[in-house]
Amino acid sequence: HFFRRAFILLRPGGTFGLIATNTIAQGDTRSSGLRWICTHGGTIYEARRRMKWPGLAAVVVSVVHIAKSSTVAPPFLLDGCEVERITAYLFHAGGNDDPARLAANSGKSFQGSIVLGMGFTFDDTDKDGIANTLTTMRDLIAKDSRNSERIFPFIGWDEVTNSPTHQHHRYAIDFFDRQLQEAEAWPDLLSLVREKVKPFRDGQTRDANRERWWQYAEKRPGLYGAISRCINVVATSSQAMAQYAFAMLPTKMIYSSNLNVFPFDSIAAFSNLQCRSHEIWARFFGSTLEDRLSYTPTDCFETFPFPEAFESDPDLEAVGREYYEFRAALMIRNNEGLTKTYNRFHDPHERSPEIAELRRLHDAMNRAVLAAYGPPFADLAVPPCEFLLDYEDDEEDDEESTGKRQKKKPWRFRWPDAFRDEVLALLLDLNKRRAEAERQAVAELLPAKKKGKRAKPSTEDDSPGLLG
Repeated sequence: HFFRRAFILLRPGGTFGLIATNTIAQGDTRSSGLRWICTHGGTIYEARRRMKWPGLAAVVVSVVHIAKSSTVAPPFLLDGCEVERITAYLFHAGGNDDPARLAANSGKSFQGSIVLGMGFTFDDTDKDGIANTLTTMRDLIAKDSRNSERIFPFIGWDEVTNSPTHQHHRYAIDFFDRQLQEAEAWPDLLSLVREKVKPFRDGQTRDANRERWWQYAEKRPGLYGAISRCINVVATSSQAMAQYAFAMLPTKMIYSSNLNVFPFDSIAAFSNLQCRSHEIWARFFGSTLEDRLSYTPTDCFETFPFPEAFESDPDLEAVGREYYEFRAALMIRNNEGLTKTYNRFHDPHERSPEIAELRRLHDAMNRAVLAAYGPPFADLAVPPCEFLLDYEDDEEDDEESTGKRQKKKPWRFRWPDAFRDEVLALLLDLNKRRAEAERQAVAELLPAKKKGKRAKPSTEDDSPGLLG
């Protein structure tokens, strides 16, 4: 508000400088502030992105100088270095606008099924007593083996992040998109759903949820169709997660709505998602709850410019496999899931050789992904990761000096801020160029389509695969 108000009050050619928290170049604050100014005739001619506040408050601020003119000639000063431009992100490259969604990433990310009725599930850990027991499931299958045709393993983020082997402990009945008459082919299961789910669904406001009570609220045919030819998929949380992490999961199971699922069965794809360059993009453009990241595919995945042929790159497959297999063995050996493992990974006081090796393998994977882009990414002088705070915190984390255990500071083993910003700037520039190339390709096709005949409807099988 203050940046925009100051800009509006300026005479043409006037300048101003303001101090702000370093979130001024992030998220909605950037979009409604610096981006608006840069697209309405303003020029950022000098900026210092991170300056420790000289007072007692543990705050990092940004100092931004702006001219009400679009004809100011470079060079400009960014953190004391001469650059040709300064964007609304306070980067020296890329554009001012939010990154574009790329057509190349369309149809490659899905949220899991919204079941809407725990009566569909078999779960001995359900404290509310709504889910059915595993004993009930086994009895139903023993009574009629055909019941196993519509009962599938059911997994959510809790199992993925807390189990060292990502082992599911639940199952779920799924009639997918079958009509009620078709579902009656499994009378025992339909009777159970009628008893446990229908009363709950009768109270729903959405007509489809009341009328189709034997079906999931969101069946996700696109997801299950996309993975029908996969052996594994890559998954992460669709909700706020304590640690940034991806895992490989088998197909032929129901994925909960708290999972984001990607139809990739290659370790190379996992490498690109777990690596540092994708993480900094996700943390920059994703949403947060407190200090936990919510990975939103529309903002984090669909906009991300992956390396060419990232799903099948043999170098990324090799380095990713070494990392993934070491991490998997480490979790089993320590009986710790992803959250606990990455808590140790980012703990500056953690000195164990096995965590040090995981950090080394992660660094090798990060470098391999940057190399896969080719220049200018491959030409970067990649610095070693450091233990750095994600944000400044007044709270003391030294238990010995205070006599009591305090909240842990937000340490993260990551790239230094300057290098992180360099990579982000290059990724934003690549997103801009990829989006423009896609728009150009569409524009070139349009005249040909107008001249040609209408395409015949596709005869390709679009059935939902496994769960259909």
